[in-house]
Amino acid sequence: MRFVRPRRPETVTLWVTLYFLLFCNMAFWSRLISIQAPDSAGGWLYIGAAFVFIALVFNLVLTLLAVRFIFKPVVTVLLLITPFVVYFMNQYGVFINDDMIRNTFQTDPREVFDLLSFKLLLYVLLLGVLPLWLLWRTPVRYRPWLRELGSKLVVILLSFAILAGIAYGFYKDFASTFRNNRELAYLLTPMNYIKASSKYLKGNARLQPVVIQKIGEDAHREVGQGARKMVTVLVVGETARAANFGLDGYERDTTPELAKVKDLVNFSQFTSCGTDTAVSVPCMFSGLERKNYDADAARRHEGLLDVVQRAGVPVWWRDNQSGCKGACDRVPNETMIATRFAQETPGLCESGECHDDILLAGLKEYIDELKGDGLIVLHMMGSHGPAYYKRYPKAFEIYTPVCNTNQLDKCESQAIVNVYDNTIRYTDHVLAKLIALLQKEEGRADTAMWYLSDHGESLGEHGLYLHGTPYMLAPSGQTHVPSVLWTSAGYRQQLGLEQQCLQEVAGKPASQDNLFHSMLGLLQVKTKVYNPALDLFAACRRPG
Repeated sequence: MRFVRPRRPETVTLWVTLYFLLFCNMAFWSRLISIQAPDSAGGWLYIGAAFVFIALVFNLVLTLLAVRFIFKPVVTVLLLITPFVVYFMNQYGVFINDDMIRNTFQTDPREVFDLLSFKLLLYVLLLGVLPLWLLWRTPVRYRPWLRELGSKLVVILLSFAILAGIAYGFYKDFASTFRNNRELAYLLTPMNYIKASSKYLKGNARLQPVVIQKIGEDAHREVGQGARKMVTVLVVGETARAANFGLDGYERDTTPELAKVKDLVNFSQFTSCGTDTAVSVPCMFSGLERKNYDADAARRHEGLLDVVQRAGVPVWWRDNQSGCKGACDRVPNETMIATRFAQETPGLCESGECHDDILLAGLKEYIDELKGDGLIVLHMMGSHGPAYYKRYPKAFEIYTPVCNTNQLDKCESQAIVNVYDNTIRYTDHVLAKLIALLQKEEGRADTAMWYLSDHGESLGEHGLYLHGTPYMLAPSGQTHVPSVLWTSAGYRQQLGLEQQCLQEVAGKPASQDNLFHSMLGLLQVKTKVYNPALDLFAACRRPG
């Protein structure tokens, strides 16, 4: 087989640089051009200067790596990763930061399968396999080490001279653009995922082995003798956004069953801690407010469920998702697909995942067997995308036509909205069914249910799909989430809660920052880590 003639390292590094900037950064250049809106020669000169500046920086790094036995393996790794990153940026408008990398590492096989497509395969073949073949087919002709060093020095000095000239002429413009449009850094490939991965892995490395810091060691309860058992069910939703929730004013009645529930309280201004499960779930259970939240710190210390369990309240986590992200690690928990209910309930589970009705299987029996108070956490599959059509039984396909594929770019905008709204209709049904189950326990227990979604979703607005956009850039669709509370009359009586007050509180701004302290209040847990100012229901409790 005839090989391409040998090339000098400088030539190969330049080819690789141009390949990345021209073929792997469409999202970056599109965003930069939309920001600058170059309508004159000066505007296009700015774009050209930015291209040359970035190319020189990238080429400088590759020049330093252009060493025998190092250069090709390093570029190979980049070429294996980059097609996947480019695909998700182009298809779903995602931004690559450390939270997105954390999401990637915590993705389970079911979620991976939902993201596979023929178009992804094309990206891998054209942006990965083809350039890899060309790279390894091209011999690199290195000089003796002293001459090679001299050649690199010339490239470096020349690059710095040109960089200095560009910086002199465009520094203020560059600084202003990148300071005011920080999302650009999340789009520049491969620098975005290299930096994000480094930050994520550095944080994980610091935590090996993880020593859990205890909190709320003074936790205890003050409950009167002879009181009826109180069972609180906390439902953590998935990917539901308030904009498509009927109770929050959506034009479609996507919550008809909840709308009929007496004494239901709807929190209309509820916001999430993050824009993805890997941030929101550990954040809301950590007791750290969003402004102070740090994933490493949350992983190092106990959370809400540890404190509740220490106070003597039995805790049970049931998961129909990809795990609790550390929130339930030290309390009894189960994954629904691995339980007997998955086999005993025909039609609810297939292809390794279950519809959310599975979370209610065996729940009544557990409540009846509780000797005293208890906290049950249900983690839903909810509206997890992009395969929305898999999230509900066929009977809940109310809005049609629907997007019956995970490749959202193949569907009309309305079909995507329709299939997503069907997932909300199904969530509405599951929650109403849960409340009905709790109402039937009235003779044996006082019960309550609190539902809140972990984060929202983008359905194509502004070119964004799914979720995970950095919080400071995220649209309200990803951060404004639905939350509803239902309490039985006996539950309210035991806690001295006034229904009218709850309705008034529900109309005010609230967030997942309130979950930790509000749950401690509902469960009557006394501890120094409890902050009544963050307890949504503190003002509604009247002394009995």
